Amino acid sequence: MKELLELRGVVEATPEAVAAILLDVRPGGRSPLLVHGEVEAPGDGDEFTVVLEGSRISVTVDRAARSVIQQGEWWYRGVTTVEPDPRGSHVIHRVYNVAPGHGWAVRMVSRGPLLSAPTGFATQLEQLSRLLGVAAWVETD
Repeated sequence: MKELLELRGVVEATPEAVAAILLDVRPGGRSPLLVHGEVEAPGDGDEFTVVLEGSRISVTVDRAARSVIQQGEWWYRGVTTVEPDPRGSHVIHRVYNVAPGHGWAVRMVSRGPLLSAPTGFATQLEQLSRLLGVAAWVETD
């Protein structure tokens, strides 16, 4: 597994408050990380698969680690974590290549998702800000 991208932001709310929303990723939930589509084998657990336009996205919520893992069928793994910060919470989003071999192919197909990730992350922080009624921003350094 190779890390391809890391994005960081701050939300001026407690990690518990941020995680309460961010980890609510099941369809119908409040999380900006919500994956739309049909849930395979629906249940109440923190591990499920969503089918969207023929593709499967596996979702795992780790409440103890305050993180959400979303993994596609081939190369993509996105991990979003909430950590304590003196200003409230640090939200960290990392994108990994989990494809075995074929590094050249991943470089080609990952371009779009990697280029759009910063805008998507900023939008997610904005949604958290609005839902919690606090300030939030992307860290640029």
